[in-house]
Amino acid sequence: ERGEDPFLVLLDGIEDPHNLGAIIRTANLAGAHGVIIPKRRAVGLTATVAKTSAGALNYTPVAKVTNLVKTMEELKKAFVNKVTEPLISEAKTNYGKDLPSNEQKRIERTIQADVSRNVEKAFGDYQIQKNVIEAERNKALNHAESDQEVKAINKEAEEKHKIAENSFKEQLRDVADETVKDTGKTIVEKVETHKRNVEKQAIEDGVRDHLRGFTRTIPSFLMAYGNHSTSLSNFDSIIPANVFKEVTSITLEEFKFLRDGGNYVDPETGETKYYEGHLFDEVVFNDSVKEFLNLKHKLANYFDKTQEGDIFDYIPPQKTNQIFTPKKVVKEMVDLLEQENPGCFDDDTKTFADLYMKSGLYITEIVTRLYNSERMKELHPDDAERLNHIFAKQVYGLAPTEIIYRIARSFILGFSEDIHIEKDNFKLCDSLIYAKEGTLEEKLNELFYIIN
Repeated sequence: ERGEDPFLVLLDGIEDPHNLGAIIRTANLAGAHGVIIPKRRAVGLTATVAKTSAGALNYTPVAKVTNLVKTMEELKKAFVNKVTEPLISEAKTNYGKDLPSNEQKRIERTIQADVSRNVEKAFGDYQIQKNVIEAERNKALNHAESDQEVKAINKEAEEKHKIAENSFKEQLRDVADETVKDTGKTIVEKVETHKRNVEKQAIEDGVRDHLRGFTRTIPSFLMAYGNHSTSLSNFDSIIPANVFKEVTSITLEEFKFLRDGGNYVDPETGETKYYEGHLFDEVVFNDSVKEFLNLKHKLANYFDKTQEGDIFDYIPPQKTNQIFTPKKVVKEMVDLLEQENPGCFDDDTKTFADLYMKSGLYITEIVTRLYNSERMKELHPDDAERLNHIFAKQVYGLAPTEIIYRIARSFILGFSEDIHIEKDNFKLCDSLIYAKEGTLEEKLNELFYIIN
């Protein structure tokens, strides 16, 4: 009605009516069009909520939903469609005659995936900021000695929430603006590339087009499959063909053609020609491989408190879903987990899970805290036995793709050459599929109880 993009605040697991009222007040001040809360396992709209909201509840619509995750997915999908549909429609109108339907669908999937990934990242960053702000607020309130201090603490938290919400809105606007700005160019490039390939069908040109980001994928491959004998000459033999194609968008045969050369048929003349290959500098390639693997070994021991960074600082972001959460953010997440569950790392019966691993950093932070717990040391004095207990009975993880699974396992279990972990609970499984189908619990039982 106001001609504005919808700005909705989704809340999950808010049990304190004071917190809910304060958030509704902050949402109203930030210009939110509404607040969405779950019907179950959260506080409702009570008199305390209304009072704490300072009247904002009268001007901010609040909707209750049965499935907050599903609602969030629908809102995200609506935002993605709003951004992508005009671009896709324009592409079909302007270039439909030059593109077969399968290429149009491929462009459509690419645009939607890029926008969806950026929206998920923005939302994830916003959720982390909100959790940190609330944790800081609660910690400060526990030490407050007067009503004046309580008011000051709540005011500061509300200001921080407003800043976080404005930042989130700005990120979403940037996603939309950048998509509109960049996608037009991307579509034109894709169309023109396709037209050239249809006209020329030159093997070398087609493969080179796909190889633009290949060098960025090399550290991920080395993290997952590399060892100190890896080199340019055997690089194609250590990586499964389907994984190589998924990450680089080219086949192993195309890679070997660029590396080694070979015959191909010129589509314009019908002549058989020879391409010399040697697209990669072998000395530079091998030196880079050796340098990365040495660095991986140097940073492997995540129990070493003197290490400020980790190997993921040296792996460039990929165009796939290989986006690694920074270590600082992971520590904040685990700090919050411990604040909400005091003593959880002192109990050798507690279990922890990362159902969508991207790197293994979250799991290693949990393992580190369990391992260093004084109570755990009393229960399991032997270091190796304590670690084997943790990995066998306390930590669980799922990875959505083959390469992420290999990367996570390599990082989580590669901390020492002296300690052997006999059993772990890390599986290759895209939990998102089962979560959307509502069958995740059954899948977890199958993976961790029936099989094991």
